[in-house]
Formats: sequence, C-alpha cells, structure tokens
Amino acid sequence: MTAFFRKLLSCFAGIVTLSIPGAFLSGAFLPAVHAQDWVRTGSNLSDQKIRLAAADFKPVGGDPQTPSYKASFDSTLYNDLANAGIFDMVSKSMAPQATPGSPQEINLGQWAADPANASMVAFGALSAANGRLSVSGWVFDAKNPGSPQVLGKQYNESASTDNARLIAHKFADEIIARLGGGINGIAETKLYFVSSRTGSKEIWVMDYDGQNQHIVTKLGSISLSPRIAPDNSRLAFSSIGKEGWSIRMFSLDLGRPVGFPAGTPGGSNFSPAWSGDGSKLAFSSSRSGDPEIWVCDANGGNLRKLTAFHGPDVSPTWNPRTNSQIAWVSGRTGLPQIYTMDVDGANIQRMTDGGYAISPSWSPNGQFLAFSWNRKYGPGAPGGQDIYVMDIASKRWIQLTHDAGSNDFPSWSPDGRHLVFERAINGHNEIWTMLADGTEQHELTKSGKNFMPNWSWK
Repeated sequence: MTAFFRKLLSCFAGIVTLSIPGAFLSGAFLPAVHAQDWVRTGSNLSDQKIRLAAADFKPVGGDPQTPSYKASFDSTLYNDLANAGIFDMVSKSMAPQATPGSPQEINLGQWAADPANASMVAFGALSAANGRLSVSGWVFDAKNPGSPQVLGKQYNESASTDNARLIAHKFADEIIARLGGGINGIAETKLYFVSSRTGSKEIWVMDYDGQNQHIVTKLGSISLSPRIAPDNSRLAFSSIGKEGWSIRMFSLDLGRPVGFPAGTPGGSNFSPAWSGDGSKLAFSSSRSGDPEIWVCDANGGNLRKLTAFHGPDVSPTWNPRTNSQIAWVSGRTGLPQIYTMDVDGANIQRMTDGGYAISPSWSPNGQFLAFSWNRKYGPGAPGGQDIYVMDIASKRWIQLTHDAGSNDFPSWSPDGRHLVFERAINGHNEIWTMLADGTEQHELTKSGKNFMPNWSWK
C-alpha cells in the first residue's frame, strides 16, 4: 500500500496523518473580487439581493401550545430565508411591530418605508386546534400596492414543534423558488455525516441547519463516506467488517442495511458516489491491486474498472448534470491531484497543478469542482488545508476558507448556492456550512467528533 493511500485511510479514520514532502504550486491567484464575481454568478448568488421582511405570524385561537409552535415557526422561517443567500433580510428590530394575519390586515406602506424599506414582505397566521396545525402564508410586493400578491400558501399538519419547523421549511422553500429564479430552496434537505459521539464512527443525519441530529447506522464499527441516493431511498457508505473495508448500503425506507454484492469481493473499498440519475455507483477498490475507480449499476451489477494506472485512484464524484464525467483523486504523479475523465475512462485531464488536492465534489450545474487543497504542502511550508472552488472550463479557482484549521470533504447543496464541509481545529472535527463564495460560515455540530458531510439531493 502506498504512503499516499495510507494517508487517505488515516484521514478517513480520523487518525493523525503522515507528513509527506510535497511540491509548491506555480501560477497566479485571481484577485478575490473578480473570483467572487464568477463564483457568485455561477452559483446563482448575486450582490443585488432582494430586501425581504418576514413578519412574525399572527397566532389564532386559544390552544395553549400555539405560542411555542409560533415561536418555532417564526424563528425557522426567518433563519431559512436569511440562510438562502439571495435576500437582504430586514432585521426584526427594524421591522414594524405589526403581525398581519391576512391580506386585509397588512399595511404595505409601513413595510416599504424606512427603516424597514422592504421590497417584499412574508406574513400570515398560525393556529392549533384539535391536534392539527394550520398555517396560511403570503408574500406581498411592498412596492406594488396596486397588485401586491406574489405568493399565497396554506398548510395543515398534525400539531407538533417538528411540524411547525417543517411547515416553515416548506413555506421558505416556496418563497425562495418564487423569488430566486425558480431554483428550489434547501430548507427541507438533509446532511449525512460521520460522528464518533457514541464511541464508534456511525452515520448520522441532521436537518440542513443543524437541527434534529440523530443516528442512522448502529454497526458498532467504523463507517465512513456516507452518500445519499438522489431519490433519498438508500445510503451508500464504506464500513469495516469481517471482510475488510466494503461498500455497504442502508435502506432508509426499510430502516436497515440491504445487500450490495459489488461492494465486498476483495481488497479495500472506499468512497462511493452516486450518479445524478441514481442509476450507477462509482467507488474506489483495491481488489485488483492498486486502488482504482470502479463503476457499477445501482444494484451492484455490470461492474467495471475505469482506471488502470500505477498509484492510488480514490474519491470519485460524478458530473450530476450530464452523468458522463467523473472527477477523482489520483496519486499517479506522487502527491494527490484532482483529475476528470469521461465515464468510459477516456479523456483524462489533470485539474490541479501542485500541492495536495483531495475530496472533489461536483456542483449541481456541472460548472464547478469544490475540493480540499493544501497548495504549499511539505515540511515547513506555510500552507493549510482549505476549501477551494474551481471553474472546470477555465481551471481558474478561488480559496474559500482561510486561517481556520484544516478544512476537508466539501459537498454541494442541491441549489448550488451552499457548501457543507468538515473543519478540524485543535483536534476537534465539526461540520460547517457556508455560501459558495465562502461567506456566511456557520458551525452545525457541537457534540463529539464529526466528519465527512454529504448534502442530500433534495
């Protein structure tokens, strides 16, 4: 086994890694302002954000649980809209104190005037009765009082705090899609990750905002690299057992592991990756000697090897827009670098030109690669492991994280506006999110050590 592959394994298992002498990257870094421009444009972020107010919803009825449901709903809705990356949110301190519960009760002039100066206003009413939670919500154009309605929705769920959050997520996603160019919001998406908080490394899941963290697998072993299927039905991951490292499959519909025959026959098997249509799975396996990239059907059939070079090939990720290309990490020239190839193994292109580059993730629109890169890797070098985004066509790139620990395992949100990643500071590994231009970085986990996040497709 090569030193590079041993280092990858130790990274996966959360062990202190080896030091391997490396090369320095040659080439110029684009000025940050210009780089952020093309990243914002390509990820559907914009400096021209819509000024949006989210009024506290009006409580209706006398159910004693209504205030707690309303508090959860109001805070969730506001945070979802603030996290979207496309709104300039009116702070609660600048918003009118009114709680309009219907179109007849809103005074748009109050919201359009200073200090709120809102262009759009989300408002509505919430009621709990007979074990049901009902919400009516609207979005009005505050600058167009003659024809203000942009959106109107109604929701009805069983009454619970979780469902108050769920309705807020749904309404937020409707607002984001309507005002954000038709791109679906991410408030209902999930993040899968590895956590050691129970004593063994298991797969966990949480809401996109870090809420509702709970365990998925209970294997009592080491499970790594979770990858959720595009239809959210199955979770592929790598786990060590009596047959060594294998690719395993967990059915979220059945709540238990299910068979995946291609993942076990010999060698060490790591880093599964779903194609965007869910029909195929790529992974790294050493069953033929060196770790190589293999591809099979979603049921494990039609297994074939794509790479055949000296040195390890690991960490595949598909172009989710076309399903015709794969990016991966190869150590064929020494230190790991990012490459792309067609799905038949042809047309290989090297994307990074030095340093230590790992963990690629392909953006939903097929335009970008996010990855972890130590550009100045080696003894005494001043570099750090940070998250970068590269435009594939031009190979220009931007550094997103700076001077904040070791950053690895980026994963794109389905709207292409956000990234989730792992950050390690002084031995503490946690899951963080940020916008695709590197701004709005937020820590999501606090308990135990947490690794290798993967954003659900929807």
